[in-house]
Amino acid sequence: MKTLNTQVAIIGAGPSGLLLGQLLHNAGIQTLILERQSADYVLGRIRAGVLEQGMVDLLREAGVSQRMDRDGLVHDGFELALNDRLAHIDLKALTGGKSVMVYGQTEVTRDLMEARADAGAITLYEARDVQPHDLKSDRPWLTFEHQGQTFRLECDYIAGCDGFHGVARQSIPADALNIFERVYPFGWLGILADTPPVHAELVYAKHPRGFALCSMRSPTRSRYYLQVPADEALEQWSDARFWEELKQRLPAALAEQLVTGPSIEKSIAPLRSFVVEPMQYGRLFLLGDAAHIVPPTGAKGLNLAASDVSTLFRILLKVYRQGRVDLLQQYSAICLRRVWKAERFSWWMTSMLHTFDEADEFSQRIAQSELDYFIDSEAGRRTIAENYVGLPYEAIE
Repeated sequence: MKTLNTQVAIIGAGPSGLLLGQLLHNAGIQTLILERQSADYVLGRIRAGVLEQGMVDLLREAGVSQRMDRDGLVHDGFELALNDRLAHIDLKALTGGKSVMVYGQTEVTRDLMEARADAGAITLYEARDVQPHDLKSDRPWLTFEHQGQTFRLECDYIAGCDGFHGVARQSIPADALNIFERVYPFGWLGILADTPPVHAELVYAKHPRGFALCSMRSPTRSRYYLQVPADEALEQWSDARFWEELKQRLPAALAEQLVTGPSIEKSIAPLRSFVVEPMQYGRLFLLGDAAHIVPPTGAKGLNLAASDVSTLFRILLKVYRQGRVDLLQQYSAICLRRVWKAERFSWWMTSMLHTFDEADEFSQRIAQSELDYFIDSEAGRRTIAENYVGLPYEAIE
């Protein structure tokens, strides 16, 4: 068994692992990333595309924003389509100048991969059987297999950025964790198409037939979603059926403008809310989907991972530069304060805009009344905007 050494071992080469690695590398802190899949597989994942102001700023701080700043689409607002009514949420005006950036997660990942390669930092793809050890000690370590050889990786800290099904959270004793979860009775059927977006901004549509979302990746590539039952079979949805259903859920004026075309990707994603507490165990820290899942309605998944990255990076910076090991025990509490607020907003957006078959008429009227209040009140619209652009990151003192 060959022994390797690093300061921070990172499990997972998705955007959170790569972003943490880039920030630490720029600060002179050594990292090594282990990824179970191939680089091409990681880049093939189709994921979120709305970046909060905080994540945009963090990517700029990491020095990987050149292509994002050139090709990303700055959005100062979005539309809520309530049957045939369009209600505009002016993010910039309601938040004192903040906005969001539409830039696909695949592109963020590609930018980070290229920056890491240019920096000469190590990522080992197709690392098999990764197992963390001695997490409560001052010198944790991992074992893994790569290209037929077994390795031992010794480190100071381990960052678990390997997603909901990854090994990081599974390495923590079950009795050391509290799990909070809600599974929703529907999923999102999504397609990607090389067609111009139906609207210049994102459109969230509430309709008796179910929720719909009109999003985009570029001025020539669109991403659309439909609410479908959780057990729906993807094979039941031809492109033609998808486009016809989408038109029925949009206001007539938008439906008339919709440009259809063949899908280049189609999938169904289940919706759940999930939080694990605490987000650390000894010298293992959980980030992103390893610790929390949100329904995509509030565009918070990738952005919450970024705020975890920011928190751990700034703590480790003070640990290595100032010896502030006392801050390590604050990681989970700091992250969870923001996580639960984002969970609440994502749950609220999901509850307000989706159709629940089990909801009685009273509950439906209450939900509609609440949504009308938020839309018709400046204070309500300000609350939506404040949460959508992203709550501020907590300072590390």
